[in-house]
Amino acid sequence: MDSLFIPEDSPAPEGSPRSNEPLAARMRPNSLEEIAGQQHILAEGKLLRRAIEADRFTSLIFYGPPGTGKTTLANVIARTTGSRFESLNGVESNVAEIRGKIEAARTFAKLRNQTTVLFIDEIHRFNKAQQDTLLPHLERGTVRFIGATTHNPYFYVNSPLVSRSQVFQLDPLAKEDLLPLLERAIHDEERGFGKMKIVAEKEALEHIAVKADGDARKALTALELAILTSPPHKGVVTLDLSIAEESIQQKAVLYDSDGDQHYDTISAFIKSIRGSDPDAALYWLAKMLHAGEDPRFIARRLVISASEDIGLADSSALQVAMAAQQAFEFIGMPEGRIPLAHATVHLATSPKSNSAYAALGAAQADIAQGATLPVPLHLRTRFRKELAEGSGADKAAMNYLYSHDYEGNFTPQAYLPEGRTYYTPSENGMEKRIKERIEHWKKQFKETESPK
Repeated sequence: MDSLFIPEDSPAPEGSPRSNEPLAARMRPNSLEEIAGQQHILAEGKLLRRAIEADRFTSLIFYGPPGTGKTTLANVIARTTGSRFESLNGVESNVAEIRGKIEAARTFAKLRNQTTVLFIDEIHRFNKAQQDTLLPHLERGTVRFIGATTHNPYFYVNSPLVSRSQVFQLDPLAKEDLLPLLERAIHDEERGFGKMKIVAEKEALEHIAVKADGDARKALTALELAILTSPPHKGVVTLDLSIAEESIQQKAVLYDSDGDQHYDTISAFIKSIRGSDPDAALYWLAKMLHAGEDPRFIARRLVISASEDIGLADSSALQVAMAAQQAFEFIGMPEGRIPLAHATVHLATSPKSNSAYAALGAAQADIAQGATLPVPLHLRTRFRKELAEGSGADKAAMNYLYSHDYEGNFTPQAYLPEGRTYYTPSENGMEKRIKERIEHWKKQFKETESPK
């Protein structure tokens, strides 16, 4: 393509839509059958589909990334149930507007016996007062509320509103969902480009579908740009791979600094390290860096993982993680990504053990749930021993044996009442040697009578 845009004085391709409405808006589904993807909630027999078809629902919250069809589904629900559709935006609307929409709904219900679907996009942007304004009207059935959010509603929406709603998660659309949508947009004569002569190569449509990253709106916008900026040859617009690549140059990476994508991705990163998969760990690392995640946050999680997941199986992992953190602080980005990758691969390929972490948890549980154990007499400070002796304590029981005075720097001696065991070493990596050492000490302890 010689130029991204056709000059203003160039005639529009024959048959191209004259409407100024974007393709994504024109292709918005009118029925449940036209909705792309979301079969986990909209397939025949699924709860949401049954509720819509039976017109038996009250309040709904749709949760998912942009372009997955939350607004579209709300519109289809209103159309399917014969309801009025009113919408508000969580960023722009205030309490007065909410009350105005509710009052209008009450009027239509009284005069025309018509139900109103009140759709609120970005419901997580509403403050507590705005959300609370809705509650009594949901309970009375004044409106049927449908909220949409890109943030987990259980964290970002007031619990009274969530408890009165059914929450459904919408997933990013797969390539297999987007390709039929793109084809339909090309051939639909009423809403799409069906009146134009278009030859679309399979590779071009697949490129758009992949690069859209599950976002139907992004895919349709790229298709529209590609078609309307391509000069026809003998009345035919050819959509090839090079044109598709120009129309959607940058793949959108779904990520938020403080929401689900942030927590889900770091979770996948740490679990990939724990699962000894360096390839997966590097992918999630690359995604976070590409999306602009704070590298210091990544470094901190590497340090935690080094102790939590590798631990004593390879104590050098903690050293590598700390060195990566210090190296990043020293050199910054972009080169700072290199020591982060170094540490990621080291941790992912290290032998794993969480024995120290688990042992601390067991000890903490004992302290939280049981009686606090007293410090044995022979382990107390000199002044505490003198106080105990003055109270009649057995002097022999307070005799502390200094380990360095004995062969191998060890002598059998009780350090914890009742002989409790918390730390159980694994057979992995260097911890196997620790296990052998502990077993040797235990054998010596059994062979020698412990001080009373």
